[in-house]
Amino acid sequence: MADLPLTRDFEPDYGHMVEVSPLVRRVVAQNPSAFTFKGTGTYVIGRGKVAVIDPGPLDDAHVQAILDGLPGETITHILITHTHNDHSPAAAPLKEKTGAPTYGFGPHGSGQPAPEGAKMDEGGDMAFVPDHVIADGDVIGGDGWTVECVFTPGHTSNHMCFGLREEKALFTGDHVMGWSTAVIAPPDGDMRAYMASLRKLLERDDAVYYPTHGAPVDKPQSLVRGYITHRKAREAQILKRLEEGDRTITAMVPVMYAETDKRLYPAAARSVFAHMKQMAEEGRVLTNGTPEISGEYWLP
Repeated sequence: MADLPLTRDFEPDYGHMVEVSPLVRRVVAQNPSAFTFKGTGTYVIGRGKVAVIDPGPLDDAHVQAILDGLPGETITHILITHTHNDHSPAAAPLKEKTGAPTYGFGPHGSGQPAPEGAKMDEGGDMAFVPDHVIADGDVIGGDGWTVECVFTPGHTSNHMCFGLREEKALFTGDHVMGWSTAVIAPPDGDMRAYMASLRKLLERDDAVYYPTHGAPVDKPQSLVRGYITHRKAREAQILKRLEEGDRTITAMVPVMYAETDKRLYPAAARSVFAHMKQMAEEGRVLTNGTPEISGEYWLP
């Protein structure tokens, strides 16, 4: 990942609400993993009457930490970037305790269980249905804050970023993270949509990104360009492996991810498959029938 300006310099104060900016606060759930980094960062925007973004996993202690961090304040909106199990399940108990309605693009898109090898935090929250369905360009107004909905499918088919206009800040969920690249895992993840969503962010003038995992990103345009370059390099690696005679993703992953923890190979394989699926659909690689993660591939 030498082409990416990433940072892993982030030490959360678990269970405590911390000030991030004049209008933004954050409390991090204690659910660290290879996929969540140090844990799910739940953001609060506004003062007094506030919105909560990504309330996190189904964790009573984390829900209580959100409530304890807002004494005398009222949660009026619950915003969901997407429906992986580390982002949206806590919306239900938080809504029950506060009465705040939920906002999201829609239910989990694939309607299927997590791909083989996925961890629980990557699985889909099949129970979530938003009270208010939102679309690209919608504006949600609150007490002293204004949020624009920015639809960014790719990591999931229902992924939505939220732009805080008063601070030119974008809450990027898992679309852009400062510590790592996002996993794109078909069937719900789609590489072509993901790349288009990255290019969409280059048209914006956000000053800072707040990913759900990790530290804020203070040079967002540079990181997005790095993401795009990184994905193009992955494509080139795949084509190189095909030229060298590899015909399966299983054969490619140990070479392409030689410096990666082997425990992450299943996730890496799904990401390679997302690239392969896109290239097969575009006719740049060939396969028999429908692209499959276990299929064989070759050059035209």
